Amino acid sequence: MYKNGKTALTRIEEHEKLCRYMQRETFKKIDQLHERIVRLEKVIMVSAGIVIAAMGSIIVTLLTAVIK
Repeated sequence: MYKNGKTALTRIEEHEKLCRYMQRETFKKIDQLHERIVRLEKVIMVSAGIVIAAMGSIIVTLLTAVIK
């Protein structure tokens, strides 16, 4: 027995319980990060599409101005 009266088995069980809790919390945080990354990827793709479309329209406008 230890000073506080707990047996080794009790201490191990408490440690295992804490590990399971920490593992659940870690997986929750990983899932939240995954969702945020997916959201950021969508924003980046939409932004890139807008920039490409805008550049394309500028090029078309310049070409039509040069051809006239």
